[in-house]
Amino acid sequence: MTATTPAPAPISIPTPTPRPIRTAATLVVLRDGSEGLEALMLRRAEKANDQNSGASVFPGGVLDAHDRHLHALCAGLDDTAASARLAVPEGGLDFYAAAIRECFEEAGLLFANDAANQPVRLVDLPSGELATMRDAAEQGTDALLAMCRQRGWCLAGDRVVYFGHWLTPPGMPRRFDTRFFVALMPAGQEVQPDGRETVEHMWLRPADALDPARGLKLMNVTRRVLQQLDAFQRADEFMAHARQLREIPLNMPRLADGPEGRRAVNIEEPAYDEIGRLDPEGRGDARYALEAGLVTRLSDRVIRVVGNAGDNSYLVGGSEGWALIGPAILDDALRAVAPGPVRWTVTAQSDWPDGSLDLGGATLQILKSGDVAPSFLLVEERMLFTGPDVVTTGKNDAIEWIAPSQGFIHRPS
Repeated sequence: MTATTPAPAPISIPTPTPRPIRTAATLVVLRDGSEGLEALMLRRAEKANDQNSGASVFPGGVLDAHDRHLHALCAGLDDTAASARLAVPEGGLDFYAAAIRECFEEAGLLFANDAANQPVRLVDLPSGELATMRDAAEQGTDALLAMCRQRGWCLAGDRVVYFGHWLTPPGMPRRFDTRFFVALMPAGQEVQPDGRETVEHMWLRPADALDPARGLKLMNVTRRVLQQLDAFQRADEFMAHARQLREIPLNMPRLADGPEGRRAVNIEEPAYDEIGRLDPEGRGDARYALEAGLVTRLSDRVIRVVGNAGDNSYLVGGSEGWALIGPAILDDALRAVAPGPVRWTVTAQSDWPDGSLDLGGATLQILKSGDVAPSFLLVEERMLFTGPDVVTTGKNDAIEWIAPSQGFIHRPS
């Protein structure tokens, strides 16, 4: 057997200092190509000590403290409505303004209307004026504010639609709390990477961007957004989908290790809940795959051992000894895994006084339902050990974790 964590008493690992989380906004720009929906991708410049160096990304960046100064320029949306949409107390319009500002700085696209409330056509500007405007905007938000006021332009907040919320996993060198927006490519404008933050642009169908043969470096969140876009044939279809979304959940992947090396694990993956329990700080030492022979310390009272057929056996214990739950045979190797003597083997035929077994600071209760094999509840951990034929649904205050006969522990669905 191999061990991810020592079976004896758990090692005390100092909690690392939490990394600061920066707020950010990303704007996904769409258009319809000859073969369907296409997304604008920018390739980031190569930079030392940048986790996203050389990656293909959507336009975006961190919020500026002065983005709030742009509120007065935002047309079709005020801070009250924007904040309600983003489910924040106030300052929601900061994210819309930042998304528009960053898209102009990085890609040369400006979502704005002129004094006649018509979309701004940057291609009609005199030669060199756009470059001067972008240079001015990169000096700070106040410069963009002055530039728009001088021309009578307003930022078109109503053309930018919120559709996603992602938080960088714990443990990453830099963490961002990012709101994702989408907009249609504005007419009368051309993509022009700034040459500093971004050095190349591509219009790609989501499936083409995801194709390994293209060789794009994609961050997990970029890949997930592309997968989301790939379900739609036309740009306006995704826009309509984004507009009708009501509750937008926070997606925070977690880092874990496994056969393919360390990677981000997304919230819908089976290992997600367990990783959050075992490694909330993001060390990356929890597992996203359960291999035969794997031994995992789930808590001070619970150890899981994966059998050759992928079935789980659990050692549950306290000061009075340990009990084995599951199909594994109690041999010398399994006894060596337990921190103390294994005194009980728990089966469907177990019959304890009052239906409970006191392990010394750990109490197992038998829960029977109909003709299916009984489940066993570790009261102190609110963890339910279930058999292969047991289906758990709904909420129960006595149960916080499900420890199944196969697969990862998880919260009740």
